[in-house]
Amino acid sequence: QVQLVESGGGLVQAGGSLRLACAASGRTFEAYAMGWFRQAPGKEREFVSLTRWTGVGHYIGNTARSVKGRFTISRGDKNTVFLQMSSLKPDDTAVYYCAADPDYKAFSTIPSIHYWGQGTQVTVSS
Repeated sequence: QVQLVESGGGLVQAGGSLRLACAASGRTFEAYAMGWFRQAPGKEREFVSLTRWTGVGHYIGNTARSVKGRFTISRGDKNTVFLQMSSLKPDDTAVYYCAADPDYKAFSTIPSIHYWGQGTQVTVSS
């Protein structure tokens, strides 16, 4: 059974940092795209960042413009992905979801994504 489990959320003051982690199990995700979405109260789920396997020995990342320069995604081992969040703002408050799919293009169409975590709450106070 495939599971994605997020950790690292919490309450932080504006300007602070948090590091989210997502650990996947149940299969090997080495060649999968893995990444993050977030959903604030009353808003739609939105893309944050993803990493994808290039097929030639490394991963590359793609990050939403709204968080570029503040959030950095990285891949740990083949089944782990991290999101380092810095200079946090109250607008970053949301539930952050880990996602995985064999095709990175699925991250453009949320319903297509194969696997989701349960989410971790990030709250940024002003």
